[in-house]
Amino acid sequence: MTSHIKRRGSTYYAQIAVPLDVQTILGRKTMDRSLRTKDPQEAKRLLPDVLKEWHRLFDDAKRGITIVKEQRRPLTNAQMAARVYKSETALDAELRKQDHRYAIAEIDADEARRFRDGFAGRLSNDELAELVGDRIERFRTVGHHDYAPNSPEWRALAQDLCAARYEAMAREAERAEGDFNGKPSHPTIASATPEPEKAPKGETIIDLYDRYARENAKGISADTLTQARRDVKLFADTIGNIPPGKITGRHVGEWKDLLMQYPVKAAEIAAFRGMTMRQTIKKNETVKKPTISDRTVNRYLSAVGAFCDWLVLRGYLERNPVTGLHQSIDKTKRSTVPFTTDQLNTLFASPLFTGCQNDDDWHKPGNHMIRDHRFWIPLVMLFSGARPGEIAQLAVSDVRQEHGIWIMHITEEGDGDKSVKTKGSMRVVPIHPELVRLGFLKYHAAIKEAGETRFFPNATRNKRGQMVADFSRDFGRYLTRIKIKSGRGVSLYSFRHGAADALRRAGHLDEQFGFILGHTSHTMTGRYGVLPQGMLQQRVDLVNSIAYPGLKIDHLAD
Repeated sequence: MTSHIKRRGSTYYAQIAVPLDVQTILGRKTMDRSLRTKDPQEAKRLLPDVLKEWHRLFDDAKRGITIVKEQRRPLTNAQMAARVYKSETALDAELRKQDHRYAIAEIDADEARRFRDGFAGRLSNDELAELVGDRIERFRTVGHHDYAPNSPEWRALAQDLCAARYEAMAREAERAEGDFNGKPSHPTIASATPEPEKAPKGETIIDLYDRYARENAKGISADTLTQARRDVKLFADTIGNIPPGKITGRHVGEWKDLLMQYPVKAAEIAAFRGMTMRQTIKKNETVKKPTISDRTVNRYLSAVGAFCDWLVLRGYLERNPVTGLHQSIDKTKRSTVPFTTDQLNTLFASPLFTGCQNDDDWHKPGNHMIRDHRFWIPLVMLFSGARPGEIAQLAVSDVRQEHGIWIMHITEEGDGDKSVKTKGSMRVVPIHPELVRLGFLKYHAAIKEAGETRFFPNATRNKRGQMVADFSRDFGRYLTRIKIKSGRGVSLYSFRHGAADALRRAGHLDEQFGFILGHTSHTMTGRYGVLPQGMLQQRVDLVNSIAYPGLKIDHLAD
């Protein structure tokens, strides 16, 4: 391969000998082309595509594909220039796809100037031949024209091809800075490069998503729809304002490639504020934030996929372009893991539970006792497996006695802006004896006597409508501060995973306790009465079997 790379000055060129049997057809003994780079490694990466193009040319010539003007209508100079522009920008896109750090934009400024001078008519015929002579020869070979070398027609075409290559350089430079919206300004190239079709007013991707969300035929929770809208908007902003019916698997595949380079919680990081997805990825080369997991990539794809299912039903698409593009996940590996007993004991002996300096400095020991949702949510999750948002939104009336048994009614019904993940997530969960021992019912009595309607009045939603999302984020940071967490692994949701493992440890099968965790489908039986499904005593037995050998929490008892 390296024998086909030559260096002229500081720039590397590709070069190959033309086979003897096609030299008379092509009218030359060698082919050469600037690779537009000073980096030898980058030159090696660019070389294969150039060689493939030349070998296709040789094969065409050998097969006698020399279509004469009478057999095929010749292309105009503008059309030939547009083909060069398209092939140059497509090469940049392909190389960028293989390695997102790649940027042709690091071009020799002198070479860019030569192409600019070429289409401005300031270069000699020999200089034009060096820059674009091989392209002119290619067009002549396949019968698009037969301009005599150095004729006025030949020179006019050479200048248009210089314009095409300079315009391609401009796009590559823009892309390296994260701007993928550039268009050719040279009139010859612009006239032959049609504007992409745009979605009509009221029919954009996000317009149709809003219609899909309003219809909500599957009863998806408001939080999930809001999150999915952000995911779909990121997709729409990235692929451009195309009609929804024009979404293809290629659009989704290229977006997936970007997702796999996308930083975790990019929207919340000041360094990425106001940036497009591609600009964010480019900036992260220096910021070096961790990228999202394969599971999160799949969450983004699922949001777009569910919307595309609706587009198929409504006749906008023939098939779902997301199908088959999800990342393969090893389900034996969990991104979130349960706490170990030692970790739990360390956590419950830490300042958040035993006394801290103040509401803001949880990690510093002190005499201030926190007994609001921040204290109770981890404990309730540990002994019920409920989600943090489900617990945080409880009304005082949702904690009550049924048939002499204290229960939590997890529901979207009642006053306030309550929601559940799915309709099937509405359920009744008996209160574990350990929570009673720790003072949960005493807290209930006190909050009820105070006249509150919400069980945890200080628990709030963030700007995105997510219940206690800020606490969930801060809790993860707290785990790092008290040296329980390092990187990914444990989080607030580790309590939920721990409850599931405790139920398995007690001998229950997943299908026997899934409804306690809210892993049920919505059925007619869930629409009537207090209990969506199952008998209350069965639930009591399940919840009471949640136990953690070696757990030390006696000091938390009120």
